[in-house]
Amino acid sequence: MDGFARIVGAQHCLTEAQDTAPYGEDWRGNLRATPDMVLRPASTEQVSAILREAAAQGLRVVPAGGRTGLAGGTVPIAGNTPSITISMERMNRIRTIDPVDMSITVDAGCIVENVGTAAAEADRFFPLNFGAQGSAHIGGVISTNAGGIRALRYGTVRDLVLGLEVVLPDGRVLDDLRRVRKDNTGYALRHLFIGAEGTLGLVTAASLKLYPPMRVRETAFVAVESPAQALRLLGRMQGCGADLVAFELCGQRTIALTIQNGHGFRAPVPLSTPWYCIIEIAAAHAAAGLRAIMEDSLAAALEAGECVDAMLAESEETRAMLWRMRESTPDCTKQAGPAIATDCAVPVSAVPLFLEQVHAISAARWPEGHVMCIGHLGDGNIHISLQAPPGTAREAWVARAGGFDDAVAELAVAAGGSFSAEHGIGQSKVKSMAALKNPVALDVMRSLKAVLDPGWRMNPGKVLPGG
Repeated sequence: MDGFARIVGAQHCLTEAQDTAPYGEDWRGNLRATPDMVLRPASTEQVSAILREAAAQGLRVVPAGGRTGLAGGTVPIAGNTPSITISMERMNRIRTIDPVDMSITVDAGCIVENVGTAAAEADRFFPLNFGAQGSAHIGGVISTNAGGIRALRYGTVRDLVLGLEVVLPDGRVLDDLRRVRKDNTGYALRHLFIGAEGTLGLVTAASLKLYPPMRVRETAFVAVESPAQALRLLGRMQGCGADLVAFELCGQRTIALTIQNGHGFRAPVPLSTPWYCIIEIAAAHAAAGLRAIMEDSLAAALEAGECVDAMLAESEETRAMLWRMRESTPDCTKQAGPAIATDCAVPVSAVPLFLEQVHAISAARWPEGHVMCIGHLGDGNIHISLQAPPGTAREAWVARAGGFDDAVAELAVAAGGSFSAEHGIGQSKVKSMAALKNPVALDVMRSLKAVLDPGWRMNPGKVLPGG
């Protein structure tokens, strides 16, 4: 401990259980394992010194960001000691912002929402957006390759990263913080660490893409009868003549529980159909005629039978309410009882059949459960959960319906999709990696791990089976 305390200062070297316990629990409360020690460095140099010391002592290292992940990636493996957790919370500087380059360089501990605010102050736009953006760290979303509601237009985090600064397991610093869009000088090393969840090294800073601000937006809440109908509406909106920024698909029960358990929400249209879409189009020019585009598109969709009802947000307050409602669904539905949650993606064209298969297997194997759906139809990433009947204890429901996640994952892979779309692998999906990941891909991943982290000390038990 003394060596680490000298690096970060005694006040940032936490060993008491009451101080370390918050770093040992995932957001859902399903996984718990208190770290032996939590270190809070303030600079890349301190992270480098910590990893050199950890290597010398043979200690395992677990990274921690905002701890909003849903796959247990920052929770130590119970009994897997000795280990230390490194929290980047003090590394929260905006290093540089360049409106001409359309880039911003930030520490890994910067909160996602704060990056967006800094970009807006420079009259630029950082597009990453999801429910936990007010507490998630940039380093964490890079390590899990987060997506969010605007991935349809701007891509996942992988598409937003220009360069990275990474501390390798032996303490060396890989400085690849370039801001250029074109760089053909060999392997794009940043992509090794995006989505690696700290198993190959610790991200300490990132250069990120910015965009022109959205000067005008139009948002609509639309009722549809089925995912197939929503898919036809998606096709229409993709060709409407404006940037389609988001196209979300929500099940009726999910919306109803969010309105019931949230604050300040109301049903935009009568909840009389099984499915609903939240659609947003945008433009960088304030004079773009988006209102007419949205009105004309939805009128044509109603006439063509692609939806049955629609409400256009008449004010910024209503538009903000729609997105707060969407972003609040995890917290609001969580209040209704325990659930087995998934994070899968399939080709967009396969979404209707995939959801039909999920409902069928649920009805056959867990008829007492409630299937809950919400997600990003525009990129095929639908979050599905199986909620317990009222009054069911979490432990009992996990024992009863714990196989739901595996069943949905198998359906997604069979449809040409992925069993982890934007939440990462962590420790909760390691079994799926072993069962469903291409064996050759796993061999390549293990080879990379063996070169960069030969002691397999970095975030052990995460991502790679047997790691």
